[in-house]
Amino acid sequence: MRLLKVFSGIACSLVITGAQATQIEQYTQLLPEGANLSLMVQKVGASTPSIDYQDKQLTLPASTQKVVTALAALLQLGADYRFTTTIEGSGSVNNGVLNGDLIVRFSGDPTLKSQQVRSMIQSLKQQGIRQVSGSLVIDTSVFASHDKAPGWSWNDMTQCFSAPPSAAIIDKNCFSVALQTSKQEGGTATVQVASYFPVQVSSQVRSYSRNSPNARFCEFDVTAGENLRYTLTGCLTQQDKPITLSFAVQDGNAYAAQIVKNELRQAGIQIGNAIRYQTTRTGSGKVLVQNQSAPLHDLLKVMLKSSDNMIADTVFRTMGNKQYDLPGTWRSGSSAVRLILRQQAGIDIGNTVIADGSGLSRHNLISADTMMQILQYIARNDSQLDFISMLPTAGQDGTLRARSGFKDAGLEGKVSAKTGALQGVYNLAGFMTTASGERVAFVQFLSSYAVSPQDRSGRKATLANFESTLYRDLYNSN
Repeated sequence: MRLLKVFSGIACSLVITGAQATQIEQYTQLLPEGANLSLMVQKVGASTPSIDYQDKQLTLPASTQKVVTALAALLQLGADYRFTTTIEGSGSVNNGVLNGDLIVRFSGDPTLKSQQVRSMIQSLKQQGIRQVSGSLVIDTSVFASHDKAPGWSWNDMTQCFSAPPSAAIIDKNCFSVALQTSKQEGGTATVQVASYFPVQVSSQVRSYSRNSPNARFCEFDVTAGENLRYTLTGCLTQQDKPITLSFAVQDGNAYAAQIVKNELRQAGIQIGNAIRYQTTRTGSGKVLVQNQSAPLHDLLKVMLKSSDNMIADTVFRTMGNKQYDLPGTWRSGSSAVRLILRQQAGIDIGNTVIADGSGLSRHNLISADTMMQILQYIARNDSQLDFISMLPTAGQDGTLRARSGFKDAGLEGKVSAKTGALQGVYNLAGFMTTASGERVAFVQFLSSYAVSPQDRSGRKATLANFESTLYRDLYNSN
């Protein structure tokens, strides 16, 4: 196995305080047995890495995939791109009646809120519209095919962090309920859902005391049915107070349609015919009102700082839509990212597998070498991209605010990087300013990470020890 690249006849290694050369095995020994590490470190602008450990090995990027997505989006869509949601009329308005359909054209805006939808509907009312002779048309033609990417874990589907990124998204397509366990042993928990969520939720959840044998292996689940119906199943230990739980909407288009319908009713605007869904764009009506998202650069900052999957995946599908002038799909998004990086950044990502924009998919595969090419391009062009400022900063914000390894190493404010975590995956990709003032790019891909059930309480401590030792030494290197 190649540990470190050799150039100029000298084996290059990580240099720490005291000029003592240390080999990578000293860091891998801090990890549990069986863990796989790919590690690459390269000064910004340098042609050769200073650390090159298993750099060609393909591995799961997890949320470091968002670095790839963000760069491609900036290059193709531009920092000022905005998602636009419109409400259009297919006919004229006479005496308060829209003689035609009312078309709500969704664009995949991942930040659209119900309050903004309400404001749009109120604007229609202010324009004097009181009745629509035709249908309420929900246009979702900007995207096509499945809203769930290949390789997503099925048991994460109902979690809000993996809400399917449909064309119609309102309040991140996430709703919450209050679940009160029963005081009766084996009794059914009761569920309450606020009236402004257009969903129906029922409970089959059994309640058991903490000492009950039935509670030892309790599992809780939620299943989605038709017409926005959800059923809670499994069992929970008894709680004195209601438990607040949040779930992902599985049919974003139907969910949005119900919210729009309810807002129209609240505004006193009557719809003549039933709701109709439009998946193929057929002409345009007169734009009556529109809502625009914040600029793309602002959205990408949220995406990278907070690791927002919804933003990443709607941007990903949007790139496919814009690149090929076809409804965006996961395949077109993947093809678009590959093409954009090659044509506009000169980066050939080779055998990298891109299944989504967020990194949730376990089909994604990338090497540290490919990620390093992307980081080096970002650093060279950061004056135009303003990219590095969007990354989480150790000890200050985002997913690195409380990263204990950097805190233990005293590196607050010295590291800007994107985190990436899935079960058994603990990644980093970004930049560090060393003690000598040099900026280096680094990629840490740690996979197949597992601990025994008895050691799980020490998992964070093990990871913190590994990272604090590695990055302290890197910070102090010459």
